Amino acid sequence: MSDRIKAPFEPLRAALATYEPGPIAAALEALFHEEAVLHLCHPFGDQRGARGYLETCLAPLHAALPDLERREMIWMAGTTPEGQDWAASMGSYMGTHLAPFLGIPPTGHLAHMRYHEYFRLDDGRVTEMQMIWDIPELMVQSKAWPMAPQLGQFLNTPGPMPQDGLRVSGDGHGALGIVTDMLTDLCRHPAEGGPEVMRLERYWHPRANWYGPTGIGTGRGIMGFRHWHQIPFLRAMPDRKLDAMGDLMSHWLAEGDYVAETGWPNMRLTITDDGWMGIAPAGQEVLLRSLDFWRVEAGLIRENWVLVDLLDLYAQIGVDVLGRMAEFNKARPGGAITLPGAL
Repeated sequence: MSDRIKAPFEPLRAALATYEPGPIAAALEALFHEEAVLHLCHPFGDQRGARGYLETCLAPLHAALPDLERREMIWMAGTTPEGQDWAASMGSYMGTHLAPFLGIPPTGHLAHMRYHEYFRLDDGRVTEMQMIWDIPELMVQSKAWPMAPQLGQFLNTPGPMPQDGLRVSGDGHGALGIVTDMLTDLCRHPAEGGPEVMRLERYWHPRANWYGPTGIGTGRGIMGFRHWHQIPFLRAMPDRKLDAMGDLMSHWLAEGDYVAETGWPNMRLTITDDGWMGIAPAGQEVLLRSLDFWRVEAGLIRENWVLVDLLDLYAQIGVDVLGRMAEFNKARPGGAITLPGAL
């Protein structure tokens, strides 16, 4: 089943691995329906068709990183409970940062930016895409991050420990049940009691890695997850509500030991207290876009890759992160970097 969904993507995956404009454009044109709806992270917004994705996102990134490559680490597909065919990819865009991207100053060094990209297919062509790029990851490498320091660790997020993320196959029903049961118990706190009601030890491996987006960072084990993400998150927004509520909707796919969830958006919260990313408790409701991957090992969650569209969150509360970054760096030399022998 998953091979049928994955097969149409092979030309695009091959072209993105070593970016060349001609093959990229041809692969996108062949794969994307001309009216495909593209839900892209801030500041790109919603676009239509392959040209919207190419001209708005990929071409500017290639201009900034001229030796651009897309290093894929997870590639999976499946049919959701609603009967939709989805494919999901996780990895990093990498290349030498020689020119500004969205105003992020170049460094002249190898740069990395994690991506989570989800695609819905109808009759072998992409009709919907949901994408989050970890744009703040480039800001940190450029020493241009303009917001509060993150609590978790900053790192170039690794691929799965078993190195099998590009060979995912098999029935994912068991893994999906573990992840959805975990999320059900996770949402019991704090409304139904203290941290013990989440039963984290039942679902999470003692050495689990939680790979959060830049701005939040990575945590190791249950205590790392709680201290560097969950405690400040729930202190600030204890009323979180998850998918399938009104305009919130997730799509789940599972294959082998891997589970993926789309969400555009999939969480509604109210910022009622201090403590999360330095954001003031304005009492404002916000919607979060999150695209997630999990890997289950021996019945426990061993790795969880999470990207949240944090730039969109900041925009909802009236903070222009890219504009603030420009203010911080207005006295910094701008423009492209020229290195002897550079591309």
